[in-house]
Amino acid sequence: MKCRESWEVDAGTAGGSVSRRDFLKFCSAAAVYMGLPAAMGARIAEAATARRLPVLWVSGQECTGCTETLLRATHPTLEHLILDLISLDYSETLNAGAGDQAEAALRASMEENKGGYVMVMEGSIPLKDGGIYCKIGGRPIVDIAAEVAASAAAVIGIGSCASWGGFPSSDPDPTGAVGIAEALKSKGVTTPVVNIPGCPPNPYNFLSTVLYFVTFGKLPEVDDKARPKFAYGRLIHENCERRAHFDAGRFAKVFGDEGHRQGWCLFELGCKGPETFNNCPTQLFNDAGAGAWPVGQGAPCFGCSEQGVGFTAPLHAQAKPIYVTPPAFFPGIGEGAKGGGATVAGAAVAAGVVGAVVGAGIATAKSAAKKAEEESREK
Repeated sequence: MKCRESWEVDAGTAGGSVSRRDFLKFCSAAAVYMGLPAAMGARIAEAATARRLPVLWVSGQECTGCTETLLRATHPTLEHLILDLISLDYSETLNAGAGDQAEAALRASMEENKGGYVMVMEGSIPLKDGGIYCKIGGRPIVDIAAEVAASAAAVIGIGSCASWGGFPSSDPDPTGAVGIAEALKSKGVTTPVVNIPGCPPNPYNFLSTVLYFVTFGKLPEVDDKARPKFAYGRLIHENCERRAHFDAGRFAKVFGDEGHRQGWCLFELGCKGPETFNNCPTQLFNDAGAGAWPVGQGAPCFGCSEQGVGFTAPLHAQAKPIYVTPPAFFPGIGEGAKGGGATVAGAAVAAGVVGAVVGAGIATAKSAAKKAEEESREK
């Protein structure tokens, strides 16, 4: 992609162009989204327009939902992404060719861009029985993934299946499905991996990771599960628009009841937001406006991006909050609960708790002062 004299950015086959101003706005927004200064937007734009990063997209046991979510990105659009920002040299879903022609394109890109391309893995990888449950061109996907990853600069696992096994790894896991990091470890491949879990993940979590790599030549800071902290650094529960109802003890009990219709907290319907790390409430889907995510539409989060929760815990079983639990003395759902104020019993319990905390604080302060006075006398 090159900037023209008219200060426009080539939009490939989009049938027009993207103005430099709009492109810089997008890059500045991406910088802020990743926790970087807005001024870094200019550097991101420069890096993105200077070269096209070769990308090899490999698929394993998957439903193609992660490719589908990328198709729905609008800034940048898919055609702008693959024709101007990156060079998508191989993708089993989007390849123009097939069979030997497609595999030849894969091998050619690996040879020409050795050590300089990014591998994207979509889908889990079966290890049981030598990986025979997923093959491409007669070869187990685990062997193909290891070969492609070994010469890559970095590997991005897109979706929960590629991140930790996802749906295919659910009990009884007949194929021995694992994520790309574990599969590469079993083959002795040490290429750095970043995971973008979700079923499907938000496309902008993936796109921002790619832009970060293009700009800085390295992957963004990750957590202990190799997820970028800018997207998975907080619990869904922390930014949920229904959080106030949780704190106030207003819970929907069954689908369609008064609380559910009023938009109350879905914790008691099995929402896994209190134990799932993701940015779903703040980075919405499909650019469709407010409420464009499951909880916003009245469906409990089922923890699709969290290993050990999504595809593992029963769908409507209550979550195990990591940081907070609903206070037992808060009023429950029922007639007069909304805006009804505290009950006498609830107020008494709350007063008792506050009194105990204050009393303990005063006692601790007195004890510390007495100890300091004694030490001063000894000196």
